[in-house]
Amino acid sequence: MISKTTCIIGHRDVELSNEDLNKLKELFENLIIKNNVKIFLFGSRSNFDFICHKIVTELKAKYSFIQRKCYTCRSETCILESERKYWEELYSNFHKKEIHLLGVEEEVEFKNKWTCGKASYVERNQAMINDSDICVFYYNENYQPKNSKYSKRSISYCKPKSGTKIAFNYAKQKKKEIVNVFDVLCKE
Repeated sequence: MISKTTCIIGHRDVELSNEDLNKLKELFENLIIKNNVKIFLFGSRSNFDFICHKIVTELKAKYSFIQRKCYTCRSETCILESERKYWEELYSNFHKKEIHLLGVEEEVEFKNKWTCGKASYVERNQAMINDSDICVFYYNENYQPKNSKYSKRSISYCKPKSGTKIAFNYAKQKKKEIVNVFDVLCKE
């Protein structure tokens, strides 16, 4: 069986119960066992990404062959697993509290990382989708991002577009296999 790649994209603000976390862990384990998923692609701006990264990292202890890759925008970075302990110790000593960093096996710089504009996460998500066989989303069609200022000096606010909605529609357009965790958790 050919190994597969899964990208993980979801809303910035997500709260999951312990029961939901267990279902999510079961979903990822099924992707590994039944779908032969060996590579998990992460962005780095959403709470859903962090939750899923933690679960996949726990599963890595059982399935050592899986890999975590992070697609970063130009203002972001990730820590290679081989350097994670060193940087955690350094930051913990500096901040005088325990700091945990997300470790990955590889950081991927997508083609337009250094040339895309303010909404670089849109192009980053599209690169992740293009490189995936299965797309795992946490997409609630009723989700509304928080209002934000047009600029740092502006006094007016705008309603930003949901990056997850843009990515979800892109994955549908590309005819990718989609698992929407929001639907799975809310139907049960």
